[in-house]
Amino acid sequence: MCGWVAGLCCLALTACGKKGGATETAGGAAGTPIQIQGSDTMVNLAQAWAETYSGKQSGANIEVGGGGSGVGIAALINGTIDIATASRDMKPDEKNKAKASSGKDPKEFTVGYDCLAIYVHKNNPMEEITVEQLQKIFAEDGNITKWSELGVTVPGCDSAEVIRVSRQSSSGTYEFFREHVLSKKDFKLGSRDMNGSKEVVELVGSTPCAIGYSGMGYSTDKVKMLRVAQKGAQGVAPTIANAQNKSYPIARPLYLYTLGEPEGASKTFLSWVLSEEGQKIVEQTGYVPVPADQRAKLN
Repeated sequence: MCGWVAGLCCLALTACGKKGGATETAGGAAGTPIQIQGSDTMVNLAQAWAETYSGKQSGANIEVGGGGSGVGIAALINGTIDIATASRDMKPDEKNKAKASSGKDPKEFTVGYDCLAIYVHKNNPMEEITVEQLQKIFAEDGNITKWSELGVTVPGCDSAEVIRVSRQSSSGTYEFFREHVLSKKDFKLGSRDMNGSKEVVELVGSTPCAIGYSGMGYSTDKVKMLRVAQKGAQGVAPTIANAQNKSYPIARPLYLYTLGEPEGASKTFLSWVLSEEGQKIVEQTGYVPVPADQRAKLN
């Protein structure tokens, strides 16, 4: 497997036939790259799609980059990529900018679902947390700063301080958490804001006092994903089944965006992503596939 793609870097994943020293597609012309950029939550998924698709489609040339949903959407608006990955909805002003710059309305494709997981260190005895408690930890008016205020003593966390691990503001995960967990309140200052989903989980896994949020596909054996409860309800674990039945409180769609209806190589790739084979990769990377009867059909 190719290495993880971070920031604005792009990784070209190519499976092209060569004839007479020149790279060619099955039809004999050089493959046109499909440039994909955006959500760090989705970068491993997009990379897995690109690797598998490139291995099967002669001449396929797919470049995958991260940087955050906002970065990908901005690049799509500017016309520098073909497909944006996003773990949040496009905002109305972004749609207006896309229309103004290209003359085309953005086209949204739901390609999977994710449980936005709440991570703590593996030795943390906590098993469940409420949305209200998360607000009190992360929101600017929140007053929880110690693990003792949550009724737990964390081994290795001598200060008992709750270390908040968050994302940068260009992240769709940041936007989703702010809207759906913090009720659009601003984040409390002083969190450790990471560039990518993977970095959030890595820091929590090496920091006994930490708590953070990231896609469930980034779980490791160094962290624990907590059950999440709405006020007065039982906690629900972040699982594929609970995302599909909509019982997990902070499940979310994962999107691909194009400018107007996709055409050519992008259309062929998107059709494959929404096929049984493409959706199987969604599940294999730890996310939730779109039910067959709810998948978009490209003509």
